[in-house]
Amino acid sequence: MLQTLWDQLQTLLGLGRDVGDVGVIQMVLRTIVIYAFSLVIVRLGSKRFLSEATAFDVIVGIMLGSIMSRAINGSAPFLPTLFGGLMLVGMHWLLGVLAYYVNWFGTMVKGNPVLLIKDGKVQQESMRHAALSNHDLGQALRLRAQATDPTNIKLAYLERNGTISVIPCEHELRIVEVSVEDGVQTVRIALE
Repeated sequence: MLQTLWDQLQTLLGLGRDVGDVGVIQMVLRTIVIYAFSLVIVRLGSKRFLSEATAFDVIVGIMLGSIMSRAINGSAPFLPTLFGGLMLVGMHWLLGVLAYYVNWFGTMVKGNPVLLIKDGKVQQESMRHAALSNHDLGQALRLRAQATDPTNIKLAYLERNGTISVIPCEHELRIVEVSVEDGVQTVRIALE
C-alpha cells in the first residue's frame, strides 16, 4: 500500500524522469509542493525573513528562490533540492541565533547603523560613506518626520535594513500666563 502510494507520487511529480524532462502536469504539481514546502520552512526558520529585511535576509530569499525553482522545472533532482532549501533556511536560522548572542558576528553579517544627522547637523562623511545624497536624506525626513529642515532633527540613522530612521528634536513648550483681570482670572497658554 505504502509502496503504491510512493509510486503514484513519483509519477505525479515526475520523480523517476531524467533531470529536465518534466511535463506540464508535473511542473504544476511540483510548483504546489515547492510553494507549500518553502512556506513551511520559511515560517519555521525566521519570522522576520522578508519584513524589513537586512542584506543577510535578502540573500537567503534570492538563494532560496533560485534553489527551489530548479526543483519546479526539473533542472535538479527533486528531493535533494528540497533538502538543499531546508539546509539553507536552517543555516540562516542558525546564523541569526549566532548573531543574536555574539555581537561582533551580528555586526559582521548584518552591519551597523550609520549616523546621518546628529543634533541638526548632517554628517557629510557618513552620507558619503553610505552613498546617500541630500535628496535621499530629504525624502526620508519628509516621509519619516514630516520635516524638511535637518536642523529640526535630533538623530537620523541609516539602519541595518537600509531604511532611514529619524528622531525629531523635542521643542520645549513655553507657558505664558496672561491675567485677564487683576487676580480674578489667569489663562495659561502653551506655545511651541
